Amino acid sequence: MEVISYNSPRCCNLNRRLVVKKSSSRQQVKIPLCRKHRILCTRVQFRSGSLGLPNKHHLFLKNVYHGKGSRPFKALEGFNNVDPKVLSGNYNGYVIGSEDEMGRMSETGQSVTKVLIPGLPDESNGECGARISSCFWQWKPKFYVHYEKSGAENVNSPPLLFLPGFGVGSFHYENQLKDLGREYRVWAIDFLGQGMSLPFEDPTSPSREEGITEGKDFLWGFGDKTEPWANGLVYSMDLWRDQVCHFVEEVIGEPVYIVGNSLGGFVALYFAACNPQLVKGVTLLNATPFWGFFPNPIKSPRLARIFSWSGTFPLPENVRKLTEFVWQKISDPESIADVLRQVYADHSVNVDKVFSHILETTQHPAAAASFASIMFAPQGELSFREALSRCHMNNVPICLMYGKEDPWVKPVWGRQVKKQVPEAPYYEISPAGHCPHDEVPEVVNYLLRGWIKNLESEGAVGLPLLDDMEMESIQNNITRDLEFVKEGSKKSVMVRFLGSKFSLWNLIKSSLKSRFGKLETKSP
Repeated sequence: MEVISYNSPRCCNLNRRLVVKKSSSRQQVKIPLCRKHRILCTRVQFRSGSLGLPNKHHLFLKNVYHGKGSRPFKALEGFNNVDPKVLSGNYNGYVIGSEDEMGRMSETGQSVTKVLIPGLPDESNGECGARISSCFWQWKPKFYVHYEKSGAENVNSPPLLFLPGFGVGSFHYENQLKDLGREYRVWAIDFLGQGMSLPFEDPTSPSREEGITEGKDFLWGFGDKTEPWANGLVYSMDLWRDQVCHFVEEVIGEPVYIVGNSLGGFVALYFAACNPQLVKGVTLLNATPFWGFFPNPIKSPRLARIFSWSGTFPLPENVRKLTEFVWQKISDPESIADVLRQVYADHSVNVDKVFSHILETTQHPAAAASFASIMFAPQGELSFREALSRCHMNNVPICLMYGKEDPWVKPVWGRQVKKQVPEAPYYEISPAGHCPHDEVPEVVNYLLRGWIKNLESEGAVGLPLLDDMEMESIQNNITRDLEFVKEGSKKSVMVRFLGSKFSLWNLIKSSLKSRFGKLETKSP
């Protein structure tokens, strides 16, 4: 049984529709289904302040993100002269031809060509983004996976699956669901133990300790014994890999283009390495190159036995006290806002929705114990480098998009990945931090569309920013200045493409050559 309720964009003025029907989609599924599954879809509501947060939290965010350090952009001049195709998003991007509009210089001192790309759907101007529905899928008894989807009507388009980073969820891909869902079928999931995929009930029986504090009564996972459904449950890389695998098989039903940010990038790569038959391509957005502190019991059984606890429920007594202390610190609203300020390079980006969703998650009774399980869970069977190597060996297409100003996964990590898979297109975006898909979604969506079209056309459509380039140029490095309209103003982001001949040494030589060339030009 499937219950679907769509939330239409406000500009469409469509009433909420509730459709109850028996699922007949299995007849069209290309992958054999292992067993029956249940899906519940409900209306999605995105609005600032949906948690009923105290005003001080909202004001605090305004001070952090819209005060000192914000960089407002100059209002768009000659707005009426802009090509309507640019505002509607129905184009692939084109080069602005006049020389005075190509004045920006790359780090190597070369002139940078400006390219105009689509903005996001502007509902204030009557443009409708794709409808988003919020759903729950029961993978196993008591294992409810939350996900969001859009573009279900695009039956002849390839499917896209987005995996979130640590501490966030499918809500972080709202801009991809609304925009890309206009032409693709798009899904975004919450990992078990995070977001809205936290358990619906306590994985342990209530504690019988005397003198238990009132606050502790609301912390799930701190009980005496494990509930049968949670036996062996650990929120680990291996669990998330299997979760994604079954989701693709049972919900999507065919191979997907999978996109992951941070932790989600590692999981996407890990899943693709173990299940190449379910993957059409992998896009890494500032993917973290490591996860987990403790050895994998299958890969290193003897070493794993040294550690007495590996993230199962209930939490040991000594871990409980540590968890309560750490959780109190990191779930504080000011701590959350401080982290967001670190990972977003452009502090003028409104992150109120992201803040609200993260804060809501921290208030779930299972959040603290789930966090402890994640932190003490063993590593995956494959390291990031091993997963990347296996994908390369299995000819899984890979695309790399990295925000240059990321304070955690710095550009050197992305360039290391590029070095291991030299044929993979690499786009370095600036200014952008750890979450480029949310900070500059216009750029990420544009690049992702172009990369998918390149693969789907088997190369007949050129890679993004390289449509008019000769094949020899693809081996080298180029820089483009991508410009788009956002909230009625122009915004410009620089994107560097690293070709197959990329090497760090060549990048340094190019920079030095440019700088010495400037000095020679200035000298009498």
